[in-house]
Amino acid sequence: MNQYDLAQQVSKCVICEPHLPLGARPVIQFNPNARILIAGQAPGLKVHQSGKPFDDASGKRLRDWLGLTEQVFYDERKIAILPMGFCYPGKGKSGDLPPRKECAPAWRKQLLNALPNIELTIVLGKYAQAYHIPQSKNKPLTELVKSWRDYWPAILPLPHPSPRNNIWLSKNPWFESDVLPALAQRIAIVLADEEK
Repeated sequence: MNQYDLAQQVSKCVICEPHLPLGARPVIQFNPNARILIAGQAPGLKVHQSGKPFDDASGKRLRDWLGLTEQVFYDERKIAILPMGFCYPGKGKSGDLPPRKECAPAWRKQLLNALPNIELTIVLGKYAQAYHIPQSKNKPLTELVKSWRDYWPAILPLPHPSPRNNIWLSKNPWFESDVLPALAQRIAIVLADEEK
């Protein structure tokens, strides 16, 4: 199966349908030429409604962190976006429910194998971090993000850009002063290499 057929199959996936409050609507951004992968958790309600990844307050903050315009961020030839769960999982007691467990085993390995040009993987949230940085499973978020140089320059664990993390960001000013400038510089280098 070629990469484009794979993306089409994902867009029609209904594997979790019985467990989803609003039905299946997989939201990914995928192109085999992408150089940067954003691995997140699962779409929120607004993203489910629009069908556009990170089309919410988290997305605005994430684009600011990355130093990218909307035009570049949504260029699938540059940026791939693959959450751990492709569909909105519903609301829990303190925010959205975790990504559905069926999604990653069904699709993730195939999709990652179909992205041969990835030079930087940005990993948002504990479910994506447990998958992409398995040795970090039991590390608290702050400790993991503080150890970002251990995975650099191929992988960067970040806190989720959700407004729910405002308190974490205010308690950890080193994140904006140390991590974000290095991230913006790395992204500029990766995307400049792609233009050559």
